[in-house]
Amino acid sequence: MPSIDYTLASYSELFMLLAAFAYTAAFLAFTWDLAKSSKTIKAVESRLEQKTAVRETVPAGNGSVRDWDADGSREAQTADSAMGYTGPRRNAARVGVALTVLAAAIHAAGVVTRGMAAHRVPWGNMYEFCTTGALVVAVVFLLVLTRRDLRFLGTVVLGLVLVMMMAATIGFPTPVAHLVPALQSYWLIIHVSVAVIASALFTLTFAMSALQLLQADRETRIRSGRKERLPFMRIVPSAQSLENLSYRINAVAFVLWTFTLMAGAIWAEQAWGRYWGWDTKEVWTFVIWVVYAGYLHARATRGWTGTRSAWLSIVGYLCVIFNFTIVNMFFSGLHSYSGV
Repeated sequence: MPSIDYTLASYSELFMLLAAFAYTAAFLAFTWDLAKSSKTIKAVESRLEQKTAVRETVPAGNGSVRDWDADGSREAQTADSAMGYTGPRRNAARVGVALTVLAAAIHAAGVVTRGMAAHRVPWGNMYEFCTTGALVVAVVFLLVLTRRDLRFLGTVVLGLVLVMMMAATIGFPTPVAHLVPALQSYWLIIHVSVAVIASALFTLTFAMSALQLLQADRETRIRSGRKERLPFMRIVPSAQSLENLSYRINAVAFVLWTFTLMAGAIWAEQAWGRYWGWDTKEVWTFVIWVVYAGYLHARATRGWTGTRSAWLSIVGYLCVIFNFTIVNMFFSGLHSYSGV
């Protein structure tokens, strides 16, 4: 068995640290963009409310207009044009995307050097799963940006990426080592890699569901004539648009999670001679599958839309977190490979 390359391992830790700094800078850029957008929106409102015209329009940033009635009331405007980002200040958002690309590149170098140091795929314990999962979340976010302008998710997504990296560094620090015999299988590459991608997609839909709840509350307050609490939410698409996209991504992630469950059963048969043994990790993987299956079924056939579907999606993601943290750390079983 090849020996551990501790020089590459030290480089990996350095790359992870640099990536964390770059992610933090990107997080601050996206947050600054939201803050500036909120201030600009309030300033525009203040000027418009002083006017006495029967009806006046102002650009909304994407070719549409905001409607103002004679009494100064307004409609619940949102950025719904192709899920577009319509913030009045977009420079900070561009900087955030550029910094995210830089951070992801450095992060990828850290993950690759970790794998090269151990001469295996770099997801054999909780530290490696966290760091690789955080990278996949960032990369999936960047890939989605090439199709839809979802920069409004930057603060939430990068916040979750930073939490994952801090959890890896502070909560699950694990030196580079060889895999235990049960993990020395090509199924590790298949099973865990698909699980990481599915978890990354679930992370994105969690962020979208959380924003959906905030947007739904804002829209309700405006319809009832109450003052909105979060003006920057106008640069976020409507709750319905967020729900629709979250549903589509969850459907893809559910297929990947189904494959994860099946691949795990096949691997278990090869490693332990049975497909299913009611191990704690197996049970919670199945629980996650059931929750998201219920979410997809309820929304598609039972009319569970709006906040109910958002909460169900959030519950599913909390099950993912529970499975990865509590189950790995406090429940003994055949899947106790956390490295902590």
